[in-house]
Amino acid sequence: MNHEENVTWENGKLVGEGLWLKSQSDKGVVICHPHPQMGGAMYNNVVEAIQSVFAVNGFSTLRFNFRGVGGSTGQYDEGRGEQQDVLSACEFMKEQGIKKIIFAGYSFGAWVGSNVLRENSALFEKAFLISPPDKFMKFDWNGLENSVNVIVCGKIDPFCDVQNLKIIAEKISAKFIVLESVDHFYAGHEEQLAYCLDPYIEGKNKIIKKKLDFN
Repeated sequence: MNHEENVTWENGKLVGEGLWLKSQSDKGVVICHPHPQMGGAMYNNVVEAIQSVFAVNGFSTLRFNFRGVGGSTGQYDEGRGEQQDVLSACEFMKEQGIKKIIFAGYSFGAWVGSNVLRENSALFEKAFLISPPDKFMKFDWNGLENSVNVIVCGKIDPFCDVQNLKIIAEKISAKFIVLESVDHFYAGHEEQLAYCLDPYIEGKNKIIKKKLDFN
């Protein structure tokens, strides 16, 4: 069921690299990985969990490497060029026939995505921010009202301020989910994350009926 293929596309003068799964639907999700300078890449366990739950729900999925990671050319740009990476990934999806795009970003990917959403909210049907590290990176939540649907973080995440994120979620009208006994890295809690996201995806097939395919 979950057979992704390696793909590349033009990203301005750079080349973007990703793993692409095409479904029968015109709905897709673009998934962003954690910090490139801390080992973040599209093969991250949380990224894989997000990809799996969307795939089971009948979505096309694209997880990709930010510039300077893996086969994506260029170099780390402190979150600026990375916003263009997201937009180029969305263009690739549109060229494959995807008409409704959901954004899902984890950690650094959530931070980059929050900045993309501020200027391009109409591009996305929904947005999921997983463990936005607001203790580690400066988030500007202004202008994100009704642009973010779900924010998730672990209760013992040292990079997330749970109380602050709760306030932010209320301010921007996002659903806020706190997972007990979970830190920033979700080791051993990947399925728990997938199951908490599932009710908000609204796909064709629910994971209660199908087994998640973790790589």
